[in-house]
Amino acid sequence: MPLALLALAISAFGIGTTEFVMMGLLPNVADDLGTSVPTAGYLVSAYALGVVIGAPLLTALGSRIPRKRMLVCLMAVFTVGNLASALAPTFGLLVAGRLLAGLPHGAFFGVGAVVAARLVREGRQARAVATMFLGLTIANIVGVPAATLLGQQFGWRATFLIVAAIGLVAMAALARLVPPLPADERTGLGRELRALGDRQVLLGLLTTVFGFAGIFAVYSYLASMMTEVTGFAEGSVPLVLALFGIGMTLGALAAGPLTDRALRPTLYGSLAALALVLTAFHFTAQVKWAALATVVVIGAVGFLTTTPLQMLVMNKAQQAPTLAAASNQSAFNLANAGGAWVGGLALAAGWGWTSPTLVGAVLAALGLAVALVAGLLDRGDRDPSRIVARGGETEAEQTTGAPVPAGDRIG
Repeated sequence: MPLALLALAISAFGIGTTEFVMMGLLPNVADDLGTSVPTAGYLVSAYALGVVIGAPLLTALGSRIPRKRMLVCLMAVFTVGNLASALAPTFGLLVAGRLLAGLPHGAFFGVGAVVAARLVREGRQARAVATMFLGLTIANIVGVPAATLLGQQFGWRATFLIVAAIGLVAMAALARLVPPLPADERTGLGRELRALGDRQVLLGLLTTVFGFAGIFAVYSYLASMMTEVTGFAEGSVPLVLALFGIGMTLGALAAGPLTDRALRPTLYGSLAALALVLTAFHFTAQVKWAALATVVVIGAVGFLTTTPLQMLVMNKAQQAPTLAAASNQSAFNLANAGGAWVGGLALAAGWGWTSPTLVGAVLAALGLAVALVAGLLDRGDRDPSRIVARGGETEAEQTTGAPVPAGDRIG
């Protein structure tokens, strides 16, 4: 794998750390700035809002900028946003800093996924994209717990100063390791928007919203489930979250090779497995060892969906994939917010602490249903005479010589 993927993974590590660390620092921020914990929760929403806004906006504005320069610029905005958060004297300015830090998130992963795919030969693109996302999963194992502990010991501002330093390291790594990659001169905002309007791209984004919402319906309330139902002490919660992160990493490692071999079957299988394991968690949450094992599996099958979803929208918008890939990150964050909201509705209705697991299973099943419909429509749209299956590989009909995207491979 090219060293440039390491630079992308370092950047993803920093982004993942700042995205999730706020959940553990809310009490510290609330105490320091004289506000309540629920009000401080707006800092999580501000970041997610920045992702949703920034993904299409910054991607569109940078459509003609060379890819390497675009990545460095996006990390510069990320670094400034975290530095502004560290120095914010008031809660309102901290909200603004979080919004600014979130703006480049989706655009970075959108551009980064396209760059990662260009760095490797045909048939290994999904592995390259999954390698970049490994930085995000490792952030949940190492970055978030360490940054949370740092914030608790030295103040929450120290956490954002460290994340800003990671941003500077990432900028240097991108500038040094990523080769020059010019923007596609044929790709402008109009072409990107047309690609984004493709039916398969829209169905892919909808699959992301429903499928990943199933994960966050549970993850958002995982700590409470572990203490209220399973019987773990509050001090054990970081260990539980680290196990979830380990599962995410295992899923990311498996996602690349599986997606390169057979994209849609990997997507179908991961969503089906997610629905089943979330249903099982409703029962295994009662037993400590079973609950811990299930948490790892949820992280693994949940993150197994990310690479095929990202590759799907990139393949279906292959003439202008950057905006579609960035918009998929917005879809992930909509899933984050929507899953937490629907899971909270179940709790507010008095259905019990494990009720979000069943809500999540239903959402994952809905995501699977959308994915299956998209697959059937795609098969109907495709001219079967152009694709020949041979030993798990496919090739375009020799009379045309047209390449077949990885997302259309049969396997």
